[in-house]
Amino acid sequence: MTSRDDLNGIRNMSGDLWNVAVDEHQAGFLSRRDLFKYASLLGLTGLAASQGLGMPSSARAATGKPGGKIRVALDQPTGAIDPVSVTDPASIGVISQVGEYLLFDDSEHGLQPSLAVSWSGNDDATEWTFKLRSGVKFHDGQVLSAKDVVATFERLVNPSSGSSALSAYKGLILPGSIKAKDDLTVSFTLAQPNSNFPFYVSSDVFNAIILPADYKGDFQNHFNATGPFKLQSFRPKQGATFVRNPDYWGEKALPDQVDIKFFDDPQAQLLALQAGQVDVIPETSRTILAVEKNPAFKIISVQASTHEELHLRVDQSPFQDKRVRQALALTIDRDALVKGLFKGRAIVGNDTPFAPIFPSSDPSVPQRKQDIAQAKKLLAEAGVPNGFEVTLTTERAYSIPDYAVLVQNFAKQVGIAIKLNILPQDAYYGAATFGNSNWLDSTLGITDYGHRGTPDIFLNATLKSDGAWNAAHFKNPQYDGLLLDYSKARDLQSQRLAAGKIQNILLDETPVIIPYFSQYSRITSAKVQGVRFTAISQLLLDKASFV
Repeated sequence: MTSRDDLNGIRNMSGDLWNVAVDEHQAGFLSRRDLFKYASLLGLTGLAASQGLGMPSSARAATGKPGGKIRVALDQPTGAIDPVSVTDPASIGVISQVGEYLLFDDSEHGLQPSLAVSWSGNDDATEWTFKLRSGVKFHDGQVLSAKDVVATFERLVNPSSGSSALSAYKGLILPGSIKAKDDLTVSFTLAQPNSNFPFYVSSDVFNAIILPADYKGDFQNHFNATGPFKLQSFRPKQGATFVRNPDYWGEKALPDQVDIKFFDDPQAQLLALQAGQVDVIPETSRTILAVEKNPAFKIISVQASTHEELHLRVDQSPFQDKRVRQALALTIDRDALVKGLFKGRAIVGNDTPFAPIFPSSDPSVPQRKQDIAQAKKLLAEAGVPNGFEVTLTTERAYSIPDYAVLVQNFAKQVGIAIKLNILPQDAYYGAATFGNSNWLDSTLGITDYGHRGTPDIFLNATLKSDGAWNAAHFKNPQYDGLLLDYSKARDLQSQRLAAGKIQNILLDETPVIIPYFSQYSRITSAKVQGVRFTAISQLLLDKASFV
């Protein structure tokens, strides 16, 4: 815990919201790490750092030797690489060499300044103001200004732009609500209060890379952004090469060059790593098994809110009865999944998007555990004592096929016979609209969700009555009302109060089953250090160097 002297020093750094958080920390309800994360949400990052209280500065000092070429293996991008529309991890990894956000969500320290140096919200969390860094240039020489930020977000909330961020901003940012106050000040007037809004303009929304106001949608031709590397060459279906940006506003990148090569399958990536042809590869459970005891390689992991959501269509048989949904959830052995499927690289979930890593999660909500006897009792009460047959539709990605088999085996214990329908990712997601997507239309399905710094997007997009990703077709006015209360809450105590009510509703209704939150990992050669990444696939190589 932070010392009393430290607490006295930081207590009056801001208003009542900050003081409530300090009181919670002093009472033992909020860890030092979560306290500093909350400070970053309030825009206090730089102020606290200036007090010498252990908070990180906006940029980490590079400690390696400059020079060299970092070689990276990634999957094949699923389409044109455009920050506005990308959704696949490979494309996100590529654009993170050149693109930057207003804020960066650091997994350890919370929100950090990037192209914005400070931020603040009004009392009811409906208007947020961001001050931009001066002297930042795009790779083509244009100087970053507020008009570029306004144009970026107007593009992202425009339904005709092909934006993949519409689901995040739906009902929150309306076209025309983003204003340039002066050359270096931007304000957002929200359609509804949201105390976590800074996360929405951060790296958490991977599409929110700041692009020039005159962007024409031809990103692959130039990769023009503000980041520490700039494009040397892009070869569709093969790879891309980036070189150090000598005009970068911050500390210059250590590597002279980053070479990215696209592969069609994880096994080929693993072979390239073992042959010394690449230095960094993505992870799968099988590639980790292949290298975890070999000192020539390193597995680097960060805890995340990443999860696989098992949705149950509440408007279709057999899951219209919540007792049936609860029964299936009670068959899941969460501890066995964490230990077996993830080898300990995960934490147990409780069938809501509130991961334990979120400070707003209410830890007093009872943890659901496997209870076969209770599951059988609920099925009998629902009129299906001998179980039933159902098809589970999902995607062939990550550990999901293995997880689906385990769900199938868990359900057998109570007579639920699950037939698996495992599809390529493009076939599973389809058009990603209701009526045109196995993801959104299947009775029972598993979908992967990448890390976010707050649960807001999960809560809104996947469970709100009009949510764009509401595969469970869950419509509950009480839940929708509590969600608004949660969004308006400015202090952690109020957020936790609303969160606890939401968590209890979701446990009772069980529209989704979320049994774990997994870590996100990369595998590197032991000869490389300083490789950083986020749990939503951003790959940061500016501090990478050779040992």
